[in-house]
Amino acid sequence: ILPYQLVRKGSEKELLIAFFDWLQLQDPDVIIGWNVVNFDLAFLHRLCNELNVPFAFARGGEQATVLQPSRNAGGGQGGMRIARIPGRPVLDGIDLLRAGFWSFESFALDNVASELLGTRKLISGDKDKIAEINHLFRNDKPALADYNLLDCLLVHDIFDHADLFPFAIQRAAITGLAIDRMGGSVAAFDHLYLPRLHRAGFVAPNTVGRSNEEGSPGGYVMDSVPGLYDNVLVLDFKSLYPSIIKTFKIDPLGLALGNQAITESMQAGAAAATTSNSQLLKKHIPGFNDAWFSRDNTILPELIEGLWEKRDVAKQNDDRAMSQAIKIIMNSFYGVLGSSGCRFHKQQLASSITRRGHEIITRSRDFIEAAGYKVIYGDTDSLFVLLGRDVGEVAAAKTGKQLMDSLNQWWQETLKQEYQIDSALEVEYETHYLKFLMPTVRGMSTGSKKRYAGMIRDQNNQYSMVFKGLEAVRTDWTPLARNFQRELYRRIFLQEPYEEFVRTTATKLMDGQLDDELVYRKRLRRKLADYQKNVPPHVQAARKMQKPGHWISYVITSSGPEPVSERTSPPNYDHYLEKQLAPAADGILYFLDTSFDSIIDGQMEMF
Repeated sequence: ILPYQLVRKGSEKELLIAFFDWLQLQDPDVIIGWNVVNFDLAFLHRLCNELNVPFAFARGGEQATVLQPSRNAGGGQGGMRIARIPGRPVLDGIDLLRAGFWSFESFALDNVASELLGTRKLISGDKDKIAEINHLFRNDKPALADYNLLDCLLVHDIFDHADLFPFAIQRAAITGLAIDRMGGSVAAFDHLYLPRLHRAGFVAPNTVGRSNEEGSPGGYVMDSVPGLYDNVLVLDFKSLYPSIIKTFKIDPLGLALGNQAITESMQAGAAAATTSNSQLLKKHIPGFNDAWFSRDNTILPELIEGLWEKRDVAKQNDDRAMSQAIKIIMNSFYGVLGSSGCRFHKQQLASSITRRGHEIITRSRDFIEAAGYKVIYGDTDSLFVLLGRDVGEVAAAKTGKQLMDSLNQWWQETLKQEYQIDSALEVEYETHYLKFLMPTVRGMSTGSKKRYAGMIRDQNNQYSMVFKGLEAVRTDWTPLARNFQRELYRRIFLQEPYEEFVRTTATKLMDGQLDDELVYRKRLRRKLADYQKNVPPHVQAARKMQKPGHWISYVITSSGPEPVSERTSPPNYDHYLEKQLAPAADGILYFLDTSFDSIIDGQMEMF
């Protein structure tokens, strides 16, 4: 811990006044923290009100406050607290990481610090934290100060490591939103689009909810071909939806002008229908659901092109924050146009993006299969191409690049011929899975979707495992299942012996050697009293706790679900065999003509 001076005060009121005096003297430009509004600032705001101390976080003598969430119809809180601190934006580390699409098993400070920085809090999550803090407060206040200061340093170091300050600044500069405002994609779109629309001589409609309008389909997910494979290539369309908008001129203004042209064409009458349609094709590009888009009078395609160029420059300059901020903004455009809260929302807009995406994926699959390869899966913007056995890594990389180049060239020629437009679609080859599993739907023979695992060779020339949607990366499964599946898949992919590992794991479980890995962790989404007809295990465990929090850690015992901190019964090991180990194993063992039960059969009779 950095050296610091510990100042003692005689009361909470004196302490608060001294803190605010220090804050005004230091005059920070920004306040950062971890769940800082909902916990730290909300607590201080409440305490200030109770002790009649001004909540003096703001600059210039202005009033600061923390707005409480409104109550919903069920009596629960309907949203998050909002801090209003004039002159000092409040940046929350959790919100910024999520806005930047960082992913962690848990966003608890201890876990994120461990994953990003390789260090942990002084009081970690596997202890009775509240009891330990209370003990330090009563008996060792300097140690408690060390704990609090380290928390602050961890938050600061995470901001620095993940470039959260530059990311927040660049995001605010691009969107026009306040630096501490999360979300706001619709407002950001208005900020970028409306000035350009006005300069083009048009005004926008008012925001009117259109919740009764039929929605557009989501991304295309192809039926998978389940199996355990050698050498699978993944071809990805780079920023598919923005590239579709740019290529096919999908744009609110362009659609309005296209609809106007349709109306005029219909008014011309049947006698002039052929001539009108011919003229329409010259000046407009067809979309879906009878949509037509102007070829020349558009805003959004040019806006995306400008952002794309800025992102390329950011990549060249290794400006990760700018690159990520631009990527997120561009990818938000489809969601905005599909939102009933957007003033430009129209089903023709969103459907012309997603349904065009469906077409691109399916036609690309047909092109690849016509070249003699099998596509075993496709998901929104990716295609998984099977090469099969006896293909070396050099040959696989060469095939991937050839498919990438030929598919890009084919789309250029096809769109020029069919629509007289230049293609902005860009296929990239990046991933070669040396081994790949596409599992079945559990208990069925049909292939699953959005669930697979594979082994690649990483940049350090080491084998690396990739899991998508399987138990190994699902936080609602126990560490037992996650660790077991990772190691089992690794052994099978590398053709190492695995049966003895399965039997040994089952034996250790039944012997009580893996009790630390049996913990489920799940969040309470409602008040305990609201769970009536359906009472899931984590709620049953929470009702056995004296002071349950938002997150419940529990174990399935011989007496049912029990909280970890107040467990009185032994674990139900049969539950973990049947509901954790067996499902985690059988997804891959199915393709080896065996199963978890058949491997451990006979051994469990000993227990």
